Amino acid sequence: MKKIAAIIIVLLMPVLSISQVENVPLSFPVYDFLKNMSVKKLIHYDDDNPNLSRFEVADFLKRVDAKRTELSRTDAELLDKYKVEYIPEESNSSNTWRMFGSGRKFFDNLDGFLSNKQKYLFSAGSTGNNIYIEGLGNVYTGHEIKPDSKINTVMMDGGLAARGTLFNHLGYYLDFGKGAMFAQKDLATFMEPRMKVDFKFNEDTEKLRNYDYTSAYLKYYIEPLDKFGISIQFGREKTTLGYGYGSKTLLSGENPDLDFLKLNVKYGVVRYTAMYASTVGYFSEYRNERYTKYLSIQRLKVSLPDLFDFGISSNIVYNGRIEFAYLNPIMFWTFAEKSLQDRDNKAFALDFQTRLFKNVEFQGTLFIDDDELFGFLTGKTDRGEKIAYQLGTFIYEPLSVKNLSLELEYTKIRPYTYSHYDIKNNYTAYGLNLGHRIGPNADEIFSRLAYNISDWGRAGIEYRFIRKGNNIYDESGNLTRNVGGDVLYAFRDEIDNPDAPFLDGERVNTHNIGLTFRFIPIRNYTFTLSYVYNLDDNITKGFKKDFSYAFARMNIIY
Repeated sequence: MKKIAAIIIVLLMPVLSISQVENVPLSFPVYDFLKNMSVKKLIHYDDDNPNLSRFEVADFLKRVDAKRTELSRTDAELLDKYKVEYIPEESNSSNTWRMFGSGRKFFDNLDGFLSNKQKYLFSAGSTGNNIYIEGLGNVYTGHEIKPDSKINTVMMDGGLAARGTLFNHLGYYLDFGKGAMFAQKDLATFMEPRMKVDFKFNEDTEKLRNYDYTSAYLKYYIEPLDKFGISIQFGREKTTLGYGYGSKTLLSGENPDLDFLKLNVKYGVVRYTAMYASTVGYFSEYRNERYTKYLSIQRLKVSLPDLFDFGISSNIVYNGRIEFAYLNPIMFWTFAEKSLQDRDNKAFALDFQTRLFKNVEFQGTLFIDDDELFGFLTGKTDRGEKIAYQLGTFIYEPLSVKNLSLELEYTKIRPYTYSHYDIKNNYTAYGLNLGHRIGPNADEIFSRLAYNISDWGRAGIEYRFIRKGNNIYDESGNLTRNVGGDVLYAFRDEIDNPDAPFLDGERVNTHNIGLTFRFIPIRNYTFTLSYVYNLDDNITKGFKKDFSYAFARMNIIY
């Protein structure tokens, strides 16, 4: 017993004082910078599990700073900007402003609103024990161009966020906000995708259509041994897992924010993640039809410096109970599901990412639904081959063009992938695919160019070509032919075609072009201008339908 107690004490004893344990939200632009620096081989950023603590971001920035002679002028300016925001010792009164707690009179202090300083409503404490309170605000305005130029949508919201670290190792984060929509609702889900899964927005029972948001978590991190880090996080936050440039086949994050308990272990070249999450089923106006479903994902990766990363993931979707087998972090859940009478939706994935060449990255994923590996290896193409695969490359500064990045990616998803005979167990949250957004019986060519004009401006253009085989419905919306094109409908024995040809059904080719310009004229004030053109070419029915819109967003965090 004494030996066991001694081991526990060693594992729990922190040997390193950490500054900021709370995570940086995935929407923050510093992740774009870290990705570019990773492809440039100045750092190694694990973007398959991208949610980083602020101290991790600070450490990456320090490593880049040590090699700043390899940076372009714009990258160096971005680095200096992010150092003030993420490295505590870089912050001082000359570059950081607080509305409250600065020691100045309130009205004398208001000039900081429009300064280029890093802004906070309030901050207090010291390294390892602190609090930061920030105001959040968004204003969206959108205009449809085709086919109806009279449609306009306006949205605005505001809220508060509190974050910080306690006792050097416990990070915390909380935000909440409320918003309202004016004019027509048509463009709301395009301007802000989370409207697709906002209950208040979709319920629409109040006079003014409104929405809200909240997230919160606690995260504990220790390093009991050299190069051995462990974190445990509990709460709600937007998160993703796996690789993918346009979208991810494993966990894309294009779904409601999950409530989860996550374990992350990093030891030398080994990375391990186990996540136990809950979410909801399809939206329903009837309370007795609403339910909770569960998602368990485990991921093991070997990361060899300057060579490649190789990972294997297992995931289970289930409902109606808490299953202790799926809470066991060292059990392979895909195999365990069989012993539990094969009731749940299981899948696993294999993926890789290379770092052999400077400025060039390659990555790929093979997602295998319902244990169909042997069918894939034997070349079967029937309904049992529920797989998806993805191959892509990221090039930074192609043709020696400074500050430019290029992404190219191909994704193919076979019919019936992500679906399950029990609709409550399909691979969705709120009805949206947890994996790649194009869904089953489809493929996509994705490309994107992004250019950092300066440390205050970034322009991007992307093009997606999607081929999709849709299920066929009658005029009343009833399913008449299931070809595996909708995650809602699993294969039906003795009804659906067991051969499941790829792209069978109502064939639609989609061309999608997006232009984006993001600029930050004043620190903490971000303006985004976007234009999107979408053309659906219905090959089966012989008609085309186009749709285009533009919108602007102002985001404020202070």
